[in-house]
Amino acid sequence: MVNNAATVGRSGVHDFILLRASALVLAAFVLFLAGFFAFTPEVTFDVWKGLFANLCMKVFALVSLFALLIHAWIGIWQVLSDYVKKAFLRGTLQFFFSVTLLSYFVAGFLIVWGV
Repeated sequence: MVNNAATVGRSGVHDFILLRASALVLAAFVLFLAGFFAFTPEVTFDVWKGLFANLCMKVFALVSLFALLIHAWIGIWQVLSDYVKKAFLRGTLQFFFSVTLLSYFVAGFLIVWGV
């Protein structure tokens, strides 16, 4: 049996499913927000704050943020593995992007939960 060291335990099917699932979550979130803006006569700060005061909306927003980061990570990984041939440079860039995506998640969590 041949193991591919570049995937770190993942397979192409795993990435395919993660990309499609994250795209569905993001599409649902975008459609929800489009419907919210379409059917809300006037969007004020209080209306927006009221929307995000709901626990379901907070969870939906964080799941959508997590889906966006998964989608971005797989895309970055594929682009770097295809176009950056030097292992050290690719590893450095992957580390940089991983830290960046993690910081986006932490910032999004703090923003959504109002900590």
